[in-house]
Amino acid sequence: MAAEWMEESSRGPHWLGFLADASDLLAGTLDPDMVPAIIAQVVVPRLANWCAVYTSDNNAPPRLVYLWHADEARIDGLREQLTEMDVAAADTRVTSTIHLAEWQVLAVPLMARGRSLGMMCLGRPDRFPDEVIQFADDIGRRAALAMDNARLYAQQAAANRALQRSLLPPNEPEVPGLDYGVIYEPAGEANEVGGDFYDLFKAGDDSWRFAIGDVCGTGPEAAAVTGLARHTLRLLAREGYGVAAVLGRLNQAILEEGERARFLTLLHGDITPVADGGLEVRLVSAGHPEALRLKPSGKVEAVTTPQSLLGVFHEVMFEADTVRLDPGDVLLAVTDGVTERRSGGRLLDDDGGLAKMLAECAGLSARAVAERIRRGAAEFASEPSADDLAIVVLRAR
Repeated sequence: MAAEWMEESSRGPHWLGFLADASDLLAGTLDPDMVPAIIAQVVVPRLANWCAVYTSDNNAPPRLVYLWHADEARIDGLREQLTEMDVAAADTRVTSTIHLAEWQVLAVPLMARGRSLGMMCLGRPDRFPDEVIQFADDIGRRAALAMDNARLYAQQAAANRALQRSLLPPNEPEVPGLDYGVIYEPAGEANEVGGDFYDLFKAGDDSWRFAIGDVCGTGPEAAAVTGLARHTLRLLAREGYGVAAVLGRLNQAILEEGERARFLTLLHGDITPVADGGLEVRLVSAGHPEALRLKPSGKVEAVTTPQSLLGVFHEVMFEADTVRLDPGDVLLAVTDGVTERRSGGRLLDDDGGLAKMLAECAGLSARAVAERIRRGAAEFASEPSADDLAIVVLRAR
């Protein structure tokens, strides 16, 4: 019945519907591991009793990556039979037939953009009608393009993940008297590099620096500004520039990028342990959501003065705020992925929502505070966030 349906429907509109459905299925995934399974299950049993998908990389011999049979109980036996078939001898540029025990095998090349990706082998006990061969070729072309698109997407995603990792601290230092917690969650697609970043590093014998920023946009242009900001902060801090002077220099560096520049909000601070306990923090907020201090009593207050964001105005002077963190005090800094988390017409930080959330964190460790804020932002709205999120929590021991 399956063979009769294949031959009859190949001459009518049913085949066109099947071909359209197959195209939609193949175009609907960007997971390279899923494409071979979709290929096999598209053609079985409509075109053949079974399908084996082989892939090849860098001129290596074809490798069986997926096998499907209309009778699942026969898959293991078929796999053994396929070891006897010389797939490597098949011409990967043209469709050809191979005989294997009781099967006639149709080997369909998977070619995309002038490159061989492998082949799709279809098996049935009788000969393949010319119409079915034609349609198998058509499916093969669509399948190869879907496979190549998925591979390219996966390669780009891997490259961007590596780029994203390079824009985050290579390690997190031990700071005397400081307990800290950081969270970073990019919200873009796998092929996008997020614009949020944070850093924490040693700047001198007795001082450390931290930063949390948000570059406008995503992708390579945002990554370029993120990299410029992070490396400029580290270089100037280690040369002894104060936090206000660092932001002034960084502002000029961003503007000198010209049309490639992206504006940037940034909170940059210097951490110095105090002899009698606690920490002194000098910090500048350049267009960034205000930093909040939580006292052990549960009192929360803003501790930064709003100043100009970076990459917009040439003549900008920054001034640092000085904040004392006594043992048990917590300093919270976030990007607008937290403060502007939206639920309908409401933002998370409307009516001081972030401060109220932080007030409930008295007595928690820095990591627990960061996780509580992250969870609160996630639970504020039912839909996934469309913005990156970064959280830095500093707690004086």
